[in-house]
Amino acid sequence: RVLRETYLPPFRAATETGVAAVMPGFNDLDGVPATANAWLIEDVLRGEWGFGGVVVSDYTAIPELKAHGIAADDRDAARLAFTAGTDIDMQGGLFLAELPRLVEAGRIPMASVDRAVRRVLKLKAALGLFDDPFRYSDPERERTQTLTAEHLDAARRIARQSLVLLENEGNVLPFESDMPAIAVIGPLAHDAASMLGPWAGAGDPAQASTLADGVRRAVAPGTRVLVEPAGEIERSSAQDIARAIAVAEKASAVVLALGERAGMSGEAASRADIGLPGDQLALARAVAATGRPIAVVLFSGRPLTLTALREAVPVLLQAWFPGTAAGDAIADVLFGRAEPTGRLPISFPRAVGQIPVHHDAKPTGRPASGSHYTSRYLDLPNDPLYPFGWGLSSYTDFEIGPPRPDRETLARGGRLGISVDVTNTGDRVGTETVQLYVRDLVGSVTRPVMELKGVRRVTLRSGETGTVRFDLTDRDLSFWRRDMTFGPEPGRFEVLVGPNAAETRSAFFELVGP
Repeated sequence: RVLRETYLPPFRAATETGVAAVMPGFNDLDGVPATANAWLIEDVLRGEWGFGGVVVSDYTAIPELKAHGIAADDRDAARLAFTAGTDIDMQGGLFLAELPRLVEAGRIPMASVDRAVRRVLKLKAALGLFDDPFRYSDPERERTQTLTAEHLDAARRIARQSLVLLENEGNVLPFESDMPAIAVIGPLAHDAASMLGPWAGAGDPAQASTLADGVRRAVAPGTRVLVEPAGEIERSSAQDIARAIAVAEKASAVVLALGERAGMSGEAASRADIGLPGDQLALARAVAATGRPIAVVLFSGRPLTLTALREAVPVLLQAWFPGTAAGDAIADVLFGRAEPTGRLPISFPRAVGQIPVHHDAKPTGRPASGSHYTSRYLDLPNDPLYPFGWGLSSYTDFEIGPPRPDRETLARGGRLGISVDVTNTGDRVGTETVQLYVRDLVGSVTRPVMELKGVRRVTLRSGETGTVRFDLTDRDLSFWRRDMTFGPEPGRFEVLVGPNAAETRSAFFELVGP
């Protein structure tokens, strides 16, 4: 049930768009590695979903079946993966070496090989590789279509939209661009490679704009930009921090670039402690103590535990790894040329011990309360530091009204409209992100305390009110029921709307019908 409700839906959505190839993961599912899992590949992917494309293993995943402990040797590994439905052996070399022998021994039917080959040939034909095997390896195409002005503009726009303003205490942001001097401090202030993130492929750090680059281009001609790395990601000495303080004291404001370098995220980059690496917290506290207006720009590929940092600085801007146009996009937001409209796609914990912490958790028989014997921590609140969907609303303020269902019941096969009024109560134009969640109050199995069912953005002038509308159907209320059939169950539902999962207003309706 958890697999079908939580993990598989994004993959099914991808196959429904016509995706041509699927890669099983390295991990095992219920004791069977995905590369050799016939139920997952043949029964679910091809049988239930009707996927007709190619299944390609991950890098050396087929030989790794031996390390998993389910294959005795290379031939056994090749047989298990192929008979489970894997068509292509990426880099492992075992299909090439072992499939002929397995066919000769009668352990794999030739008809099965034909089916896999046919799927691969159909994909190559669809890509036009029989007409021109090198059509995607064209130096002239690369020269004329890579890093074009149009693409760089798109990269900058997308990067801006991904930035999440976590804190802006005292409305420190946006900065004025004509201040006498601004300092850009921290080990990621001028790290072009980290702007691209892990698995950047052929990404060229020389083509990426760093935070320091972006600030230089954003400020007025007379503004001095002072750049100080203040040590490295893992370590800042007392001398490094002293230099950072001296630079900060010469500036009118400070942008502090902290977080993880690109190689600290992605595959094979787990961290047991997801706080700021090295001495960065000490650096932040020291620079903040100068009293200069300060904004921390955080680079990371994962949520970090930011409880102590939030107490030390007034502004936190989560930048992730924004890509080639990173510095310019961040500067656009820091100086108010663009508004921060990003929202968190994942909750940020207060401490690593809170994980897993997510908005769609299941209820418990003993919800947290003041009583000792309930589901709560002794040393922390249960809620995350920043909830799912969090992000401050541009550089203005909004009020989101309660949800208004257009009727009290939703009939099976029908549609229920939900209207929500949004007012810009601030003094500048801005964009609010309205999120709609649903809770099934009573089900045949436990249901999440809330599930995201819709997102709408609305841009409003100061003082303007707009109305956004969501539509719900019984499909939105469906789940894998106790008998493992998929569908809705009649009953009472709560609908919640707000700017994030923690700040919502609610209404109720009932699903009726057989």
